Amino acid sequence: MLNKSHVENNWSGANTVGRSFLKMHGLRNHFIIIDGRKEPFRPTIDEILHICDPHEGIGAEQLLIIEEATESGQKKGAHALMRIFNTDGSEAEACGNATRCMAYLLMEENKSDQISLETIVGTLDCWRAGDMMVSVNMGHVSINWKEIPLAEEQDTCHLNISNGPLKDPIALNIGNPHVVFFVDDLDTIELEYLCPAIQNDPLFPNQANVGVAEMVDKQNMRLSVYERTGMLTEACGSGACVAFYAARIRGLTNAKKMTVELPAGPIAVEILPDDSVVMTGSVAFCFSGNLLGN
Repeated sequence: MLNKSHVENNWSGANTVGRSFLKMHGLRNHFIIIDGRKEPFRPTIDEILHICDPHEGIGAEQLLIIEEATESGQKKGAHALMRIFNTDGSEAEACGNATRCMAYLLMEENKSDQISLETIVGTLDCWRAGDMMVSVNMGHVSINWKEIPLAEEQDTCHLNISNGPLKDPIALNIGNPHVVFFVDDLDTIELEYLCPAIQNDPLFPNQANVGVAEMVDKQNMRLSVYERTGMLTEACGSGACVAFYAARIRGLTNAKKMTVELPAGPIAVEILPDDSVVMTGSVAFCFSGNLLGN
């Protein structure tokens, strides 16, 4: 694990060898982070694929680029803009684990306990929640079919889509699209076999992250998420938020706080009085280095 001096020494632009980067993870959801504020970083799709490739590149689930906040973001108090690129080169709207990692870096840089971080879908308030722990207000969840989005109008609380034991899901959006199924025993579900057909169904023009949840009790849930990039992730912060929200819609819990246990560990989720959703979880450093051939 890197300490704060590693952050200070490696969180600043390019050098003669190539662009410097940090690799971090939030519950094993791992990211390559590059500072593009002083010197813009605009990788091609092929470059993103190469950087994220675990065999030929550094290896990560997403590439994060920090940029100066836009004029709109600055008006909302944003310290910087975070752009998120998937392993297929597409740009993602939101990622809770990525937001926690980026927020931690910016709080260290600004020597503060809270920051506002702009994304392409809005500005998120973030704050320290303990040692290497960060909370993020992920905003409001939408169940409007146009905002998911769906290809046609449907009851998003009882979506007409299924595959084997995955039935009667809820479709939601918290900056990115999700569909959540509730099952009695998560261990019996073959997610990698069942989820791709759901994820790629024509009902989802932008595809959807597929969450499969098991209620342990009123305040605890188990969750696995098959992400839009076509992989089963060990943790998904936005997925944890919408799964808790979906459980409340279904009447499976009336709790205001929930511990969501993902394969890599727990995320705490809370519904605030204004109906926005706060996620709290850990962040960690992996290593730093320089990109070659940039």
